[in-house]
Amino acid sequence: MRRILVVLPTYQEAENLEEVLRRLRAAVPDADVLVVDDSSPDGTAEVAKAVGQELGRVEVVVRPGKSGLGSAYRAGFREGLARGYEVLVEMDSDLSHDPAALPALITAIAQGAALAIGSRYVPGGRIPNWSLYRRSLSRYGNRYAARLLRLEVADATSGFRAYDAAALARLDLGAVRAEGYGFQIEMAYRISRLGGRVVELPIDFVERTRGASKMSLLIVLEALALVTRWGVGERLRGVGRARAPSHGGTRL
Repeated sequence: MRRILVVLPTYQEAENLEEVLRRLRAAVPDADVLVVDDSSPDGTAEVAKAVGQELGRVEVVVRPGKSGLGSAYRAGFREGLARGYEVLVEMDSDLSHDPAALPALITAIAQGAALAIGSRYVPGGRIPNWSLYRRSLSRYGNRYAARLLRLEVADATSGFRAYDAAALARLDLGAVRAEGYGFQIEMAYRISRLGGRVVELPIDFVERTRGASKMSLLIVLEALALVTRWGVGERLRGVGRARAPSHGGTRL
């Protein structure tokens, strides 16, 4: 049986976290959970500790301040790799991601995928309660990333995913700097460039009903800027390689 660690970054999720943890335990009873809380003032960490004590195999790490989503995942992944977990899972703590979909993602890793993404934009995936504006922004942002990065992923910004630990170990997590949507895109991009197989499984993404969204225009703009930089950089490197002299040419 593979050792599974679910990393849950939290900030101001006291209203949702108990239900998330209980549904997680029901869906993947053999998984361990690491809650990475950024000193939420609403008592999120205390909720996690209380429910974790009842359920067991839930650890809570409280960081000194709000450091961002990507930073929380990097910290959780490093801890998971150091402890020898074989599958590392990331998901939101606001009930947007249904833990019942986790077994399918984990099975995809067992079948050889380096990264299994819970996707809104493959057949069967749905976003039942988003506005047309938000749906369009997300879909076209993903298409832009896929085209510019030559990435065969329909939903690179999805934060519901499972990684094969061996594939993660080949990455330099210290070089991954992006946060928010940019982090999700960068991780899929890096896994793909290392030759890892990326699969997408359909999910229903349900908008949070309790608490405030952490999404902001700044996060979206960061992702677009990073994608543009990576895509342009890759093309410039490709031009440089194309112009390099062959081994059959004059040697200096």
